[in-house]
Amino acid sequence: MTSTARTSYTLIPNQKYRRSNRHSRQHCDIMDTDPQSLSTLGYFKTLPLEIFQMLLNYLSVKDISMLCMVSKTISNRLITYISTPSGNRRLLLQDFHNIELPGKREGSYILEHYKSLGLLLKRCTLLLPTKDRLKYIHKILSEVSCFKLNGCPSPLHCLGLQCYGVFLQILTAGWDELECHRVFNFLCELSNLPRKVQTVVSSKPGSARKLELRVRLFCRSVLLNHWIHRSDSAFWLTRILKPWPMVNQARLLYIIFGPVSSLDGHVVWQKMIEGPTDETSLKGLADAIKLLYDTEAREWTADDVISLVDELSVVPREWLMENNARLLILSGNNICFTFMASKAVNGRAFELARLVVFLALVCEKDLYCMDWAVKMMQKVCKVFSTPGERNNFLQSVENAFAHMIMDMLQAVLSGDRDEEDISFLNLFHLINAQANFHKEILYLTMRSNSV
Repeated sequence: MTSTARTSYTLIPNQKYRRSNRHSRQHCDIMDTDPQSLSTLGYFKTLPLEIFQMLLNYLSVKDISMLCMVSKTISNRLITYISTPSGNRRLLLQDFHNIELPGKREGSYILEHYKSLGLLLKRCTLLLPTKDRLKYIHKILSEVSCFKLNGCPSPLHCLGLQCYGVFLQILTAGWDELECHRVFNFLCELSNLPRKVQTVVSSKPGSARKLELRVRLFCRSVLLNHWIHRSDSAFWLTRILKPWPMVNQARLLYIIFGPVSSLDGHVVWQKMIEGPTDETSLKGLADAIKLLYDTEAREWTADDVISLVDELSVVPREWLMENNARLLILSGNNICFTFMASKAVNGRAFELARLVVFLALVCEKDLYCMDWAVKMMQKVCKVFSTPGERNNFLQSVENAFAHMIMDMLQAVLSGDRDEEDISFLNLFHLINAQANFHKEILYLTMRSNSV
């Protein structure tokens, strides 16, 4: 018994020593291996896949995107991780309606997260053809209902489409135009955007208000709002508009950039018809027109843009001339002059004369320099081919001032005044506009005579 006890006593440390010796020898072998002989997983090859994925939970999304650049094998492991339930929960945040997170600026946290996720998936799928990249990314994102055009029940209070937009902006940054065409076509197929656009541009304005709102939010938040370079914005706006005839382009432009109700976000179709509007209601349309007129928008000629502006001025019916004039001023000198010169060349001198009067009126109301309106008229006068045409145009400008003053005076004398006395106020602004307009002409004449 003593011998047996002694044997068991001596066996225990021998077993421990052998296990410890084997572990030490394995550790030394790994450390001494030449780096070129290591697998593309590096030291991660010693970790089971489950442990590797647990380690990823301690890295930020940006750090994971850096890790996937190490090797193709690690990138494949990360693609596997993204597809797992735990990876989905970690990466596909869906707090789109919980905008005010503690300690975070409104919406910024989740937007930054999806920027980082865009970078991660861009790097993970770097070696795949564009078509396969898009299929894989759609597979990952398909469960996020707020990324779909009709997916969210409360789209005005949701950051889902904005997150989708910043994700796509990071994903496609640096891609060539052919690849971006494929992205647009892929998005159209997924969202059925062309059919929905067909519905809203062919229906009576306002009859499909909810769909108009969803098309507007999808186009702005996903395709247009997040680009840094104007050339990129022009490219995507062109993709949205160009498939349609000019009349539908104007309707669609109004849906995407026109004025909306502050109460429910729906497009206000009567805004340009019922009365003078403010700069805020027109700024989005003016910025879009300038974008298409820029040299970056290679698929649009000056004639295309001017025709679009002309078509826009009758959506859904003919605008008040004052709103036309305000849109032209906001669109910039080049577009304004080209639009006016087009009317001069096409023999529409009477329309042009009324437009000059309303440009002067808007300058008076909105406190722009009146000499701008005079110089614009002076520049347009050079378009007329004969002195007779030019003189007839100038006479038409004076006649337009006189007729408009008489019409407004008649409205004031009729006694149908509202609470704000708008008729009298309009007459006041018009008379002041005429006086300041002619004052600038006198200044210009006296300066030219003194030279």
